[in-house]
Amino acid sequence: VQLVESGGASVQAGGSLRLSCSASGKAYGRNCIGWFRQAPGKEREGIATIHTVSETTQYADSVKGRFTISTDSAENTVYLQMNNLKSEDTGMYYCAAGAGYYCPLSATSFAFWGQGTQVTVS
Repeated sequence: VQLVESGGASVQAGGSLRLSCSASGKAYGRNCIGWFRQAPGKEREGIATIHTVSETTQYADSVKGRFTISTDSAENTVYLQMNNLKSEDTGMYYCAAGAGYYCPLSATSFAFWGQGTQVTVS
């Protein structure tokens, strides 16, 4: 296992969660880490990415101002702080790792994927 997500839970609207993504093996050292989510019946969408060297971030418009992606290099962990959660944030959240100078919100740019952690907002 190279990417492991944790922190998913069921919360009420307006609440907060922090997701964690721990990288190891071949995924370790990839300089782009992204969070994606997939709701039932919908396509997987990119919601936040971070370049682990420059710490440049990208966010989907739907989460700007509410979600924050950050990295702890010492722990090989990337976090997604999610505040003011809405019902439309419900879905399976996946962590992904890739390489590049720029980390787009596109799943095709990421080669390694975790198994996902479920977030349910009611």
